[in-house]
Amino acid sequence: MRKANIARLIAASSVTALAVSGCASGVATAPELPPASFVQQQQGPSEEYIIGPLDQLTIFVWRNPELGAKVQVRPDGRITTPLITDLPAVGKTPAQLGEDIKLRLSEFINDPIVSVIVNDFAGTYSQQVRIVGATEKPASLSFRANMTLLDAMIAVGGLSEYAAANKARLIRYNGATGEQKEYAIRIGDLLKRGDSTANVRLQPGDVIIIPESFF
Repeated sequence: MRKANIARLIAASSVTALAVSGCASGVATAPELPPASFVQQQQGPSEEYIIGPLDQLTIFVWRNPELGAKVQVRPDGRITTPLITDLPAVGKTPAQLGEDIKLRLSEFINDPIVSVIVNDFAGTYSQQVRIVGATEKPASLSFRANMTLLDAMIAVGGLSEYAAANKARLIRYNGATGEQKEYAIRIGDLLKRGDSTANVRLQPGDVIIIPESFF
């Protein structure tokens, strides 16, 4: 009976010591994101992709191929196609831009059917994922559907020699609420140990910060 009581006292003392230690450190641990599920990667932008400056577009007009065109969105955010000049494109989805072109072409032909495809895209800042800090080449990447942390790290060439990879943070901004959250991400476990649970799904506008290790 005495042994049982002693065991309880030791356990209680251990819990108290851990709690005091955690309070003394004063370090708040950022939450982690759930691991990304394995899905087939789409090679183009998602359906809700927002067109940005310098995006390359292909515009099809059914039964009127002469009215279609391959165009680049100008730095001022506009495009020019046959019969249409200086049409605003930035900030719209491909479907929305298609509707605007349809409306303009309706002045010249009956019931035009228009589709817009984004061939090469840069994206607005809200549609990019930015990686800064101890990487081989910090960069802003155009967000793609189902993009993961592993995709982003491959795109920037991995970590630099002095990266404190498991101390990295992901900053995520919610445009609807204005709320900004910080998450802990384990890039070292992902790249060096192949731990798939460390591979998380990214969202447009995410910022990944990788600090350097000084030891």
